[in-house]
Amino acid sequence: MSFGRELGWRLESAAFAGFIGLMRLLGLERASALGGWLLKTLGPKVSTQKTVMRNLRIAFPEMSQAEREALATAQWEQTGRTFAETAVMDQLTPASGRIDIVGLERLHAIRDSGRPVVLVSGHMANIEVMAAVIMAAGVPCQVTYRAANNPYVDKQIRDARARYGVKLFAPKGGDGARELLAGMARGESVALMNDQKFNEGPEVIFFGQPVNAAPGPSRLALRFGTVVQPMSVVRLPGVRFRVTAHEPIELQNTGDRQGDIARGVQAITTFIEERVREHPVDWFWVHKRWPDKVYAALEPRD
Repeated sequence: MSFGRELGWRLESAAFAGFIGLMRLLGLERASALGGWLLKTLGPKVSTQKTVMRNLRIAFPEMSQAEREALATAQWEQTGRTFAETAVMDQLTPASGRIDIVGLERLHAIRDSGRPVVLVSGHMANIEVMAAVIMAAGVPCQVTYRAANNPYVDKQIRDARARYGVKLFAPKGGDGARELLAGMARGESVALMNDQKFNEGPEVIFFGQPVNAAPGPSRLALRFGTVVQPMSVVRLPGVRFRVTAHEPIELQNTGDRQGDIARGVQAITTFIEERVREHPVDWFWVHKRWPDKVYAALEPRD
């Protein structure tokens, strides 16, 4: 490793630690408000705003330009709040009284069964709240995530999440996959996000347009003969949330492996679209979700 990279990582880590410290000093309400104000102010001015607006044009062609701009600004505020709240998530657990839980009996049934399931969701509102609910319900679960490139920042992220009982698992390569499978064989469930672009995945329909989505959750459910347990989280006024464990998705094992996986991926993608349509401000619109050909078909306006 070069000296320059090490120094850069250390400086970045120090800045991140300073941010965490400031947010914890402010407390949950003020930290959330500050994060929301910052991104509501700065977000519309950065280059990623173009991606947000193009995504909204694809998903909601019936909206006026003014409506999409208002939604874009509101989602920036949501994103800023979520980022700031990560620093104080130990103050935002089911015990805090700030989380309404719908379908808790489904999570308890998973816990009591001793059998693993595949919990899936999308990047909606504050996904950390969802993880906290799963842990508080007593479901043995591996919560997967993408590790930060900076190992020092990554450790701080893991430590912050450990404060509210979430143990993270970042699968990488063959060893990571084997560890994930071994955990499920022991009866541990796995929680995965399934709403981002994955070029090697099957093509499914999302908001009337083709996208490629990761087959992992469907593949795991079929391999272990279990259900996909869809989850969602909605932000409520006053730094409050509603987490819902929805009706499980049962995948059919017809013997056509690739077809069964593709149908499972479509079912999950349809679930996510339904949740986004219900609460569009809660979704993570900054991600380039659709393939280039869909963006290319847009009129060059935004």
